[in-house]
Amino acid sequence: MMQAVYAFQIEGNPIEAAVFGHGHINHTIKVKTDAGKDYVLQRINTYVFKDPVHLMENAGAVTKFLAERVDDPRAALHFIPAKDGKYYHVDEAGSFWRMYDFVGGFCLDAAESEEDFYQSAIAFGRFQNLLSDFPAETLYETIPEFHNTIDRYRLFHASIDADVMGRAADVQPEIDFLLEREEEMGLLQRMREAGEIPLRVTHNDTKLNNVLLDKNTRKCLCVLDLDTVMPGLSVYDFGDSIRFGAATAAEDEFDLSKMSLDLRLFEVYTMGFLEACPSLTETEVEMLAVGAKTMTLECAMRFLTDYLDGDKYFGVQYPQHNLVRARSQLKLVKDMEKKWDKMNEIVAQVAKQTRRG
Repeated sequence: MMQAVYAFQIEGNPIEAAVFGHGHINHTIKVKTDAGKDYVLQRINTYVFKDPVHLMENAGAVTKFLAERVDDPRAALHFIPAKDGKYYHVDEAGSFWRMYDFVGGFCLDAAESEEDFYQSAIAFGRFQNLLSDFPAETLYETIPEFHNTIDRYRLFHASIDADVMGRAADVQPEIDFLLEREEEMGLLQRMREAGEIPLRVTHNDTKLNNVLLDKNTRKCLCVLDLDTVMPGLSVYDFGDSIRFGAATAAEDEFDLSKMSLDLRLFEVYTMGFLEACPSLTETEVEMLAVGAKTMTLECAMRFLTDYLDGDKYFGVQYPQHNLVRARSQLKLVKDMEKKWDKMNEIVAQVAKQTRRG
């Protein structure tokens, strides 16, 4: 670890180092130097992220672009270059390390108020807006076909046909529900391929705990965790925020009666996102509700696919964990369908309020 610290262009010499944060993927350490500087050092998990070089090239390019467009330096992560000028260091054991300036603030695992959820919308909307003229096509697709729902369905069909665990017969209603919506769920991918929706820089993990909040004002400062930044659609990021943050229950809630879409939270997030991202096209705005439904259904399909495959991708705590997850997401989709007209009405009303002139 100390060798990794000295590989970066830091100010001063390290005098303290301690494990930092609650992340489960990368090993994170806070480093203090005798020059009064605080840094965050991370060892990138190369089991999860197979291509750390491209990952860091993406993150480095995006953060550099953001830093040139914000007034408050805390509004963008600042990666520290290694002594060879790269945004990462490879040690003798082959481990990949990165370092960035520590920014004082705090994160929340769950919103404690509507304002917290609104601030997350501002953060991710601003992220989109600041990067609206970034050439997204120059970024690497670090997880190929990540939100290509047409390809996700291809994999789903293959898992049903293989049925390696003999589980398909017991989940036929869930399979049927997903297959009945196959054509509909390919809409955004077809629009992307036809150029009807612009390719943008997407975060792909737009949860509240990836937003840094100011300790004094509780306002959003910046977006964290750029490991999954790559080309995509703005409605993906919007949709995943709704799937996770506007749901009334956890994504692995066993009691399906607790799962629904909170329309008030949907409205709050839509308001913040559109206020902070005026650069969205009319078509993107019209597809926001579709993004929410698509991301929720895609997530359900990924959980069910993994259940059929023997729980190889998502960690599980008990044999039917992925099935419980899939069912909770499907219940959320069903509730969205019941509230579909209202969701689109909210988007139209908020767009009218925020995009005047």
